[in-house]
Amino acid sequence: MLDRYTYSIRIKGKYPQFVYWLAMPFFAPMPWEADRFYSQRGMNEGRNLTLDWYPVGTGPYMLVENDPNARMVMQANPNFRGEPFPSEGEPGDAQAGLLADAGKRAPFVERIVFSREKEGIPYWNKFLQGYYDNSAIGSDNFDQAVRVGVEGDATLTPQMQERGIKLKTSVATSTFYLSFNFQDPVVGGRGDEAARERARKLRQAISVAIDWEEFISIFANGRGIAGMGPLPPGIFGYREDDKGFNPVVYDVVDGKPRRKSIETARKIMAEAGYPDGRDAKTGQPLVLYLDTVARGPDDASRLNWYRRQFAKLDIQLEIRATDWNRFQEKVRAGNTQLFFLGWNADYPDPENFLFLLYGPNATNDGENKARYQNPAFDRLFEQMRNMDNGPERQAIIDRMVAIVREDAPWVWGFHPKDYSLSHAWVHNGKPSTMGRNGLKFIRIDPALRERKREEWNQPDLWPAGLVLAVLILGSLPAYLSYRRRERTAARPAQTPA
Repeated sequence: MLDRYTYSIRIKGKYPQFVYWLAMPFFAPMPWEADRFYSQRGMNEGRNLTLDWYPVGTGPYMLVENDPNARMVMQANPNFRGEPFPSEGEPGDAQAGLLADAGKRAPFVERIVFSREKEGIPYWNKFLQGYYDNSAIGSDNFDQAVRVGVEGDATLTPQMQERGIKLKTSVATSTFYLSFNFQDPVVGGRGDEAARERARKLRQAISVAIDWEEFISIFANGRGIAGMGPLPPGIFGYREDDKGFNPVVYDVVDGKPRRKSIETARKIMAEAGYPDGRDAKTGQPLVLYLDTVARGPDDASRLNWYRRQFAKLDIQLEIRATDWNRFQEKVRAGNTQLFFLGWNADYPDPENFLFLLYGPNATNDGENKARYQNPAFDRLFEQMRNMDNGPERQAIIDRMVAIVREDAPWVWGFHPKDYSLSHAWVHNGKPSTMGRNGLKFIRIDPALRERKREEWNQPDLWPAGLVLAVLILGSLPAYLSYRRRERTAARPAQTPA
């Protein structure tokens, strides 16, 4: 501690990524009085007086109502130090009007309310009525909100455009991949160089055969981009140009990647020693095993799709479904052959993805679940990991990515794309999976919101008029019958003779 409000941290060596750790919630300074207060005996037992329920901090908002099952409310912190809106952004931000509030003091919104809707349809309808400012897009509502063009570009439907709704997309700093287990003799190739080369060819053929573009179209409503390597867009080292295309899986046609043909994949399979999906030495069909936690009825179509991808190469894919705990144990112990995993960036640095393939991390508790090891890759990783971003680091990353593309320890799956909708009265919203502190910069035009709510929610009186007309018509015969009886002359009373 330097003084009451300042502390210092000394790093032994060089670790540029430490600035990202400082931005994470667990590095936020906490007054010792708060920690001592919540540590008192009896605070938690039956009272739920804990730090995670009543947080203490110096941020722009205070959590004044906390019922996660119904509603959470945040109120602007009157003691917040204030933070100016950024004056710089990514290319295109200024043209999109995202820097119009540059320099103004945040936060802009006094009160933020989060409500839980137990069903998607009421939530979606309330968004269309203007009672929610922002909305994600579920699979059930995707076609109503978005149209995806032939080139994969997404646009809003006319209904959304008429309401002034804005579509915002961003590719998540995440990757979803199919991993091979390098401890497995078939797909990992333990043994001599010939065995390793045979397994590498097999992995390359499978990488070509699995059509991730089709998967994204069918199962993700087009919300994603096919992976070209371990790095997602937005991370330093990712290449946007033709150098970013994976030459093992794609050809470049007119400056764009085109997945190699299945005939090419079959040729690579033959080079691996599996012509027509059979071992050239034994004549036995090739059977591979996929461990997965997907085993419900909703997963059946996806698992069948996986089988069809392997069937293109005449490979028989056997699905071994299990629960999550057992799956984790098998992956940790290396008792798998193929398995799906994903990774979300902890911080926006290539080291946070490339360390997933770093040899010394290929342990039971390490993050290299593929157990991949390549000495050349490891040496480059050790050289790259603590470097500052720049041309030299980019060149090393290019060499590392080229190595793992050739070795294919993963089938580079896809990077999800986030879609969000917002009404015309919402300003400064920009989706990001890395920065989760953008609420303070959101600005709302409440007058426009109120006008639109009134316009979109005019009462429809015709159903009530229709019901009234039906009731009148239905009761008309009874009324006419009653009138006839009233006008009929009464018969004279008969007297006894």
